[in-house]
Amino acid sequence: MEDAQSVATLLESTASKIQQLQKAFAELESHRAVTLGLKWKQIEDHFHGLEKSLKRRFTVLEDQEKEFEVKTTQSRQILEKRQAAVMAIEEASLEKLQEKRDVAVATIADSLGKRRNGISQPDSVAPDDAVMMASSDDMKRLSDSDVKALSNPQLAKLCEEHDAQGLHKFISDNRKNLASIKEEIPIALKAAADPGRLVLDSLDGFYISSIDGKKDSNLLGLRRTCIMLMECLGILLTNLGDKSVSKVISKDVKDRAKVIAEEWKPKLDDLDVDASNGNSLEAHAFLQLVATFNIDSDFVQVDLSKLIPMVSRRRQTADLCRFLGLSDKIPGVIDVLLNSGRHIDAVNLAFSFELTQQFTPVSLLKSYLAEARRVPSAIKSANLSSNAQNDVSERELSALKAVIKCIEDHKLEDEYPPAPLQKRILQLEKAKADKKRATEVPKPQPKRPRASGTCIAPRNTNITADKNNFYARMTDHRYAPPTQYMYDNRPYAYPETHIPQYMGPATYNMAPPNHAHYFPTAYQYQAPYLH
Repeated sequence: MEDAQSVATLLESTASKIQQLQKAFAELESHRAVTLGLKWKQIEDHFHGLEKSLKRRFTVLEDQEKEFEVKTTQSRQILEKRQAAVMAIEEASLEKLQEKRDVAVATIADSLGKRRNGISQPDSVAPDDAVMMASSDDMKRLSDSDVKALSNPQLAKLCEEHDAQGLHKFISDNRKNLASIKEEIPIALKAAADPGRLVLDSLDGFYISSIDGKKDSNLLGLRRTCIMLMECLGILLTNLGDKSVSKVISKDVKDRAKVIAEEWKPKLDDLDVDASNGNSLEAHAFLQLVATFNIDSDFVQVDLSKLIPMVSRRRQTADLCRFLGLSDKIPGVIDVLLNSGRHIDAVNLAFSFELTQQFTPVSLLKSYLAEARRVPSAIKSANLSSNAQNDVSERELSALKAVIKCIEDHKLEDEYPPAPLQKRILQLEKAKADKKRATEVPKPQPKRPRASGTCIAPRNTNITADKNNFYARMTDHRYAPPTQYMYDNRPYAYPETHIPQYMGPATYNMAPPNHAHYFPTAYQYQAPYLH
């Protein structure tokens, strides 16, 4: 606004400026011997025209400024209204989340208190406890709609017929639609007369006698399906009342689940914690079995906590630990993970159980990278061969990518900027590509054949001959002149239309040959592929 006022003041002072210019012009005329060809009237009209043009443009700019201010005010008001609406939605969501969290914490505390006091849990699974058993992605309240409304009605039929093998086969055949199937299995289990027994029957074949069973892709798929069915049974329990839960998990079913767990437990002792790399299906299935059928009271919590490092990479680990009452064991689990060099899993568990004050994520990630860059002493003493250098670079490269993903997952960009890490990744990849390019041996390029199917013969450059003798290069016997047999038995002849008349039709039998299989290239194709 101050600039506009100053411009308006300057425009108002133009009249006085023109008068001063007129006096100066008159004084100039009086001192000149020759009169100017340009009259003052013309100069005055020119300046008055400029003054009107400037005032008109100034007025237009003022109108545009006022219009912009109006639009800015309206936009600011709209943004304030939207911000207020978003804040109201966030506050409502936080209140609901806090209520659910309080209920879950109270339920866990009550369950832990009963276990510590020696009070046995009831045979049925409480619905509030079963909520903690399922994965957070799968905890959806199921409706009481008819089972026939399923998009995969065959699931209900298989459950009704108690066909555990058929259920496995159906899931295996439709793995592309696994997400929708997983949502409908809890509803389909309602059609089964005994859902708990059906799920236990589906566990047959989880362990096989074959030594290479773990490497069998079919066995891995079967084990994942078994875990998913136990998870879906847990989701079903969240929608049933206390009286209905006892029908799903009867005493006989629970006793049978205990027998299966006792059979599986010794087999877990033979598993290597480091070899599983936090993704053991066997340990996950055992913990899910104990949680789904609520038989954890028969197992010591210390033994269960030893299995957590074997499943630290599974997305259901945090929920299983909470339901099994292992939350107070997590600091010890994180220490085990750090000692085994699995800092990424330790950071994930620290965030899941709000232990980031005790285990600082940034320091853990930095120590993980430092350990990945460290060259073992055995390799240092061997002058760091080429293969050893590649191993160290690959280990550092994979560690950098894992750290960047962890930073993005937990929003740690402000505390640990990933830009230097990404720059280091580019350096390692470039060095890897340069080393690979340097070790590659160029392959000889084959000579291209001529159209007739023959290759070009090399020129003979060792020919010493008289310059005046044009046929000197025929002295080599390898290039002997054509003989009388060279063109005998030619593969084709001229057709009848090209036979000279003087030869006579009866004298020679020169029928046109079959040219169907002749091509003027080096490749001979069969007739059926030409159509």
